[in-house]
Amino acid sequence: MTSATPSMRAVFLTGHGGNAMVEIGERPMPERRPGEAMVRILGAGLNRVDLYMRDSGAGITHKLPLIMGLDGAGEIVDLDAAEPRLKLGQKVIVHPGVGCGRCEFCQRGEHVLCTSMQLMGEHRDGLLCDYVSVPVQNVFPMPAGFDVVEAACLGTAPLTAWRMVFTKARVQPHESVLIFGIGGSVSLSALRFVKMTGARAIVTSRDPRKRDRALALGADAAIDGTGVDIAGRVMELTDGRGVDVVIENVGEAVWPFALKSLVRGGRIVTCGATSGDRPSADLRRMFIRQLQVLGSTHGTFAEFSSLLAVCGRGLFRPIMDSRFPVGQAHAALDRLEQGAQFGKVGIEMTDW
Repeated sequence: MTSATPSMRAVFLTGHGGNAMVEIGERPMPERRPGEAMVRILGAGLNRVDLYMRDSGAGITHKLPLIMGLDGAGEIVDLDAAEPRLKLGQKVIVHPGVGCGRCEFCQRGEHVLCTSMQLMGEHRDGLLCDYVSVPVQNVFPMPAGFDVVEAACLGTAPLTAWRMVFTKARVQPHESVLIFGIGGSVSLSALRFVKMTGARAIVTSRDPRKRDRALALGADAAIDGTGVDIAGRVMELTDGRGVDVVIENVGEAVWPFALKSLVRGGRIVTCGATSGDRPSADLRRMFIRQLQVLGSTHGTFAEFSSLLAVCGRGLFRPIMDSRFPVGQAHAALDRLEQGAQFGKVGIEMTDW
């Protein structure tokens, strides 16, 4: 980078293999193209995928160095003069999924299924930086009453949970739902959305403090996930029936319990595989009991608008575990890696 090249501050990957490969320094400033908005990032958040990218990034097409981060919010500093929906100085949240806009999935409003989908912080430069230029359709006004770190933390985990609960599982008020791994932001968000519907929520965690906090948030029951027959406990709690829906992002370690916890005709929605991606299929149980397995990733623009509308009415805000200055990004990643967090790890982007 020459002295004449405009630059900005960023948290970026130079390789894979832990914090040694994460640098805090200068990267080239993005150039805004027609149809894009330049956003100054003021708040951000971390997600499990940030750890995955730091440690291996295997299976995700990307080039190094890569700016990290899927969660970001800030203010618009430049955009087309004729843009009708946004304005300079407006506080906004960035939706990190950039679709092609042309494939059959984008055309029907399901850009999360885009054949060439690029997620910021995974396939292209992310949001842990001073400035980002993104298509205007990826920029959403911040709900009133939110600070920029809280707002940034809506863009990935709560949106993922929203799609799982409302679009995929279509949870109904009379149903019961089992949510694995309470404490992570997807699971916490799912708990609160399930309770919004009026359904019964059962959660699991190996940490008694997390179980107690989940009960305080409205969970109807909490199961110890350590050395316990989770499915047996679910059956006790449901009078031998099983739950209608399982929400999970753990994968291999809990899959057998998840399937055995479902009522006949029940449905499981999965969005992750933090413990492994090769669970036993248990096909006989699946076809005899006619279970439905639903995959889910992130959320559409329409789903994000719905989530933000609920936030604007004061019905939801993300639970914050902790906040770190961006200059302590390594410590923030360590906090997430330890797995002790309850809610989102936020990043103050103005504090370098």
